[in-house]
Amino acid sequence: MPIKIPSNLPAKAILEKENIFTMDEGRAYAQDIRPLKIALVNLMPTKINTETQFSRLLGNTPLQVELDLVQMSSHISKNTSKEHMISFYKTFDEIKNNFYDGMIITGAPVEQLEFEEVEYWDEICTLMAWSKKNVHSTMHICWGAQAGLHYHYGIKKVPLEKKLFGVYPHRVIDEKSMLLRGFDPIFNAPQSRHTTFLEKDILEHHSLNILAMSDEAGIYIVKTKGGRQIFVTGHSEYDKDTLKSEFMRDKEQGLDIDVPKNYFPDDDYSKEPMLTWRSHANLLFSNWLNYFVYQTTPFALDNIKFEKSDEDN
Repeated sequence: MPIKIPSNLPAKAILEKENIFTMDEGRAYAQDIRPLKIALVNLMPTKINTETQFSRLLGNTPLQVELDLVQMSSHISKNTSKEHMISFYKTFDEIKNNFYDGMIITGAPVEQLEFEEVEYWDEICTLMAWSKKNVHSTMHICWGAQAGLHYHYGIKKVPLEKKLFGVYPHRVIDEKSMLLRGFDPIFNAPQSRHTTFLEKDILEHHSLNILAMSDEAGIYIVKTKGGRQIFVTGHSEYDKDTLKSEFMRDKEQGLDIDVPKNYFPDDDYSKEPMLTWRSHANLLFSNWLNYFVYQTTPFALDNIKFEKSDEDN
C-alpha cells in the first residue's frame, strides 16, 4: 500500500526518485473505497486447480476482491464437471454488460494450433475487444499472452524445437517498473510451453515495454505504456507440484518429455520438487492489483476509458 504524506513534504520528491510509491493527502482524502471486481477467464483444463491458484494470489493482499469466473460458451470442459461449471462460471454473454477493475486471461493447452484453429478463437477475440472499454487492466498468461499480443498487435508466435519446461531464472529489465517493485534482479518463474515470440517483434511496437526476460526462456513480461494490457509468458501461479503433474501425465502417455529443468533436486523426479518462485508470484499479483488496478481504476467503473496509446496496431 502507498504511504500517505503531505503533498509539499520534501521527502515526497526523494521517495519518488527512489521509486517509492507515495500518495499526497489530497488524493487520499478524495479516494472512495470499494471492492475490486476481477474477472478470471479460465481456459485451463484443470479449472478447479487454476481458479484456486489465482484466488490464492489475488487474496494475498489487503484489498477486497470480488471474483467472477468466466468460461467460453463455444467450448465444453472435458476435465471439470458440468455441475461445477454451471454453479460457478459465467459466459461472456452474461458479463458483457459489466465493467471490471481487472481481468486475467489464463493459458490454454492449444498453443500448437494456429490461433484461428482454436474453437473459441472468435469468442476470445470478442472478449479482448470488449475488454478495452470494459476492463481497466488485463493480465494475459502464457497462451493468453500470445493470444493477446497477436490480437492487439499482430505479433506471431514462433514454434520451439523442444518444449520449454521447468523453472528458469529471469532478470529484471525495467528496474523502475512498479509491476516489478520488490523483485530481486534475478528471480525464478515456471515455464511450460511449445511456442514463443521474438524480442524484435515486440520492439517494433513503441507502446510495448519489455519488463523481464530470461537468456534461456526468452521474454517473460511485457506491458503497454499505460499498463492497461500486461502479458506474462510463464506460470507464476503454479503450485509446487503442477509441473510434476504435467510431467507424469505426459510420461504416462508415452510422450517425449524431458524432466523439468531446475525443478527436481539432481533432476531426480522421485524426489520432492523445489518451490522457488512463490514470493515473486505474490509480488507480481499484489503489485498488479495495487499499482495497475486499485490506484488508477475509476470509482465508477462505467467511466473506464479506451486509451489509444495502449494500442498501436
